[in-house]
Amino acid sequence: MKRVTDPEFRKYGRVLDIKIPDLLGRLKKTPVTDGVVYVASDPELEACAEYDALRDSAFGGLPIQIGYCNGHNDTLNAVEYHRCSEINIACQGAVLILGSQQDIGDDFTYDTGKMEFFEVPAGCAVELYATTLHYAPCSLVEEGFQVAIILVKGTNEEKPKAEGALAEDRLLAARNKWLIAHEESGLGAEGAFLGLTGKNLRTNM
Repeated sequence: MKRVTDPEFRKYGRVLDIKIPDLLGRLKKTPVTDGVVYVASDPELEACAEYDALRDSAFGGLPIQIGYCNGHNDTLNAVEYHRCSEINIACQGAVLILGSQQDIGDDFTYDTGKMEFFEVPAGCAVELYATTLHYAPCSLVEEGFQVAIILVKGTNEEKPKAEGALAEDRLLAARNKWLIAHEESGLGAEGAFLGLTGKNLRTNM
């Protein structure tokens, strides 16, 4: 297990030196379930005092959405990427399993053996670059995790009607979301592209 403050994290993203006390306070009030729940846009989080600073500094003025991914999880199941950076802010701390889009094969398969585990300390905000493969956070503590997810507005909304102009379109799972799933994830039943090879990674392996 590495930490996001270690040099190995630099190819995947960076730690943001930004004060977010109001957002963290609001994040603590979001529900934690037994499984994993993702809400792309939450009005209470988007009403935080730091919203303008996050939009104008972290995203250069682009419209943003602030949601959360909460729950208990210890398994990779899939990887996704976007055409923009994603900011993750961990309330209790969390584990991210990360890889590089550049390692995806010409047939859109990806070997999970190339991925690395990183601990995000409690209260830490990290930017994941657009080329960083990631999925739902994993639990660092028994209480589970609460992670704010900040993306360009509209991300993860209804999938566009891609006409197959690019072979990559087969990975498109939602707006601004390309996904490759592991056969053990069960996501194939939902139409996800099954291209993850190797072990379905777990934090307790």
